[in-house]
Amino acid sequence: MLATSTAKRAFLARSVGSTAVRSLSVLSAPPGGIGGASSAHHRHALNNQSQHQLQQQRTLLGFVHAIDKRVYQWAKNQMPPISNTEQIALGCGTIGFDKDIFTGSPSLKKLVDTYQPKLTPEEQSYMDNEVQTLCTLLNDHDVSINRDFSKDAWDYMRSEKFFGMKIPKEWGGLGFSTHAVSSVLQKLATQCFDANATVAVPNSLGPGELLVRYGTQDQKEYFLPRLADGTLIPCFGLTGPHSGSDATSLIGSDCIVTERNGELGVVATFKKRYITLAPVAGVVGLGLNLSDPNGLLKGQGGEGFTVALLERDHEGLRMGPRHMPLNAAFMNGTVEGEEVWIPMSSILGGQERCGFGWNMFVECLAEGRGVSLPAGSVGAARTVTCGVGAYSRVRKQFRVPIAEFGGIQEAMALSASDGLASIAGVDLMNAIVDNHEAPMVISSVMKQKCTELGRRIVERGMDVAAGSAICRGDKNYLGNAYMSLPIAITVEGANIMTRSFQIIGQGLTRCHPHMLELMQSLQMPQSEEKKAVEIFCKQFHKIVGHGMTNFFGSIGRGVNATVATKTRSKTAYKDGDKLLDYHEKQLLRLSANFALTADLCFTLGGSLKFQELLMGRLADALGAIYLGYATLHHYQRRRGIDGLEAVTEHAMLRLEKEAQDAMLSASDNFPGMLGPVASTVMKIGCFPLGNMTRPYKAPGDELTKEVSKLVTTPSEMRDFFQENVYVAPEGELHQVSDLIRALPVCVEADMIASSIRREKRQPTEAEADMIAKADAIRDALIQVDVYEKFPNEAAEGYVRPALVGTEERLAEMDRVRFDAA
Repeated sequence: MLATSTAKRAFLARSVGSTAVRSLSVLSAPPGGIGGASSAHHRHALNNQSQHQLQQQRTLLGFVHAIDKRVYQWAKNQMPPISNTEQIALGCGTIGFDKDIFTGSPSLKKLVDTYQPKLTPEEQSYMDNEVQTLCTLLNDHDVSINRDFSKDAWDYMRSEKFFGMKIPKEWGGLGFSTHAVSSVLQKLATQCFDANATVAVPNSLGPGELLVRYGTQDQKEYFLPRLADGTLIPCFGLTGPHSGSDATSLIGSDCIVTERNGELGVVATFKKRYITLAPVAGVVGLGLNLSDPNGLLKGQGGEGFTVALLERDHEGLRMGPRHMPLNAAFMNGTVEGEEVWIPMSSILGGQERCGFGWNMFVECLAEGRGVSLPAGSVGAARTVTCGVGAYSRVRKQFRVPIAEFGGIQEAMALSASDGLASIAGVDLMNAIVDNHEAPMVISSVMKQKCTELGRRIVERGMDVAAGSAICRGDKNYLGNAYMSLPIAITVEGANIMTRSFQIIGQGLTRCHPHMLELMQSLQMPQSEEKKAVEIFCKQFHKIVGHGMTNFFGSIGRGVNATVATKTRSKTAYKDGDKLLDYHEKQLLRLSANFALTADLCFTLGGSLKFQELLMGRLADALGAIYLGYATLHHYQRRRGIDGLEAVTEHAMLRLEKEAQDAMLSASDNFPGMLGPVASTVMKIGCFPLGNMTRPYKAPGDELTKEVSKLVTTPSEMRDFFQENVYVAPEGELHQVSDLIRALPVCVEADMIASSIRREKRQPTEAEADMIAKADAIRDALIQVDVYEKFPNEAAEGYVRPALVGTEERLAEMDRVRFDAA
């Protein structure tokens, strides 16, 4: 009934209008048209009829309003109160393209026109020189064995301002763009994941950016120059033993406002763990839960999450103990203290910023989650595509390069298309942040999707490289990345939690075009109930209208998409314009499907937050749609690279199928009392003709072979993936660089050998030399590291315990050797 109340009001308005017109027509009738007394009687009757109709209309409107109020009260009872922290989170960050997806009609043209990721000449020079030099100072295996960088590497990172890339030039930093920082992190990840993590923290969640935005003038003048030149290495202490992925939990990190010797401050007790760079940090930004039981703040600042800035030697502060996260060597440890006195001058932003910590933290979180972690995954993707792609051509079994084996081709094609989607997503995210946006939902999507894609890519690389990937040493360029990616999966909110409630929980409230105002109306006080009911009804009717629009849009787009897919040639992607046109239409169809499903989630009311299986599936769909648009955005910017169409097609087909399958699974399992109804509506809207309107399939074998060949033989696509990969100088032993340089030699030698066999002839001297050169390269590159002794065996006189035991047992026997007399 609520859904039709607007229509009823419109009908009543039309009724009033038509009655007035009829009355006017009677009153203006010409003389003789209606006789004297009878005319007066008729007018009196019409007047009574009009008053009766108006009374009926007022009664009906009152009845509708009463129903609206009852539904408002029901919804208010269903909606749990929103905490202060949740209120802050809902008000922080920005919405943009994520909201466009929730409307059901995002625009690729808008993306292309608005976001253009690019480096300035200064930033490109830094990539070519300072970043290249740092990579030469890093030996990934040595770092992992020593659990630290050399002093030369630390000093270089400091002196060349790797920890101050985001700090403005006026404070001594480099003032780089987000895209530049991401590019630096990507390249470092191709050489040493620990360097990637070490440089990432000061340029994302370190207190540097918080100081720039919120620090007092004194704090800026003291800390920012020291952070920019690396004198002070920063860290940020948030997570406690009971926090887990709930960053809003500050259990065990409390401070109370007090006064000492006439100075206002807080006394804090805290226990933090998993804090990256804490063992070597000179300053920590400390997240505390501030309370003011005695009202000493006097209205200047408030209670709640507050950030303190403490230097390493602050009395009572303990930093130094280390965690050992898997095999990673980056510094990670604890920050603890009991009854620590902190003056108000050490509160970030001063007393007036007490209780303002979440506003600070949430707005800066987008960069850590959406930029730094995905950059590491892109580095891994480029390394696998270039290094393992070359290895699969260098390595032979049964006298055939393993790149010709179907299983290897499948793994390499999947890695290439996952890598392209990751690169595209990162480029777009960087441009969004550089456009002065802080997209909380997209940053969560990027963190979850890209780190997961990175893990899959490295796993496939490990499968292809096989034995050479599990033997540790200088020649192993995958092992440390393989052991580091689970850390990226876990930090900044575990992926399993990000996927199962954070993405959609945030998305529905922030990105749905009408939901936030509706929720806010339900939180309004009793004294404003009349206004709240009006807002609620207005937004509720808009939600219903939005759902209807997307329902019919889904049906129309679904039928059109099915026809277009069924009639599309398998080679249509070779025409770039047709590639863009086709896939944009499919994404528009999927966006309408997703928006409809999001509207149907409102049938769950407040219980939605407990429907994590549903939210996880919708997060998969949203992530695939976002990466799909990012991939088309990337193609539009980079088209002209030979082979890009094939890899883009491979990626898009997989992303479209992922989104389709996620929404099919959601429709099959829609929960709640109204679940069967919502499921039916969703199936009709999203898949109106059943299986026929679920047209998306995985890429075919021919396309898979084409993509694999592009990354396992010299091509422009290999050159594309090689961008931003560290390549060591000629003559320096470096496995990835050697594989990259070996590829064209081995491919040429294989072509010569194939020609000789086909023509049944002997090779020329030059051909024989080339084949011999390739064989020698192959022999060198398939070797793995071997050690006479491990570091723990280096002590003089050390004998392995098992050998000692063997000697002891043989000494007790009469015959100690088989060939003994």
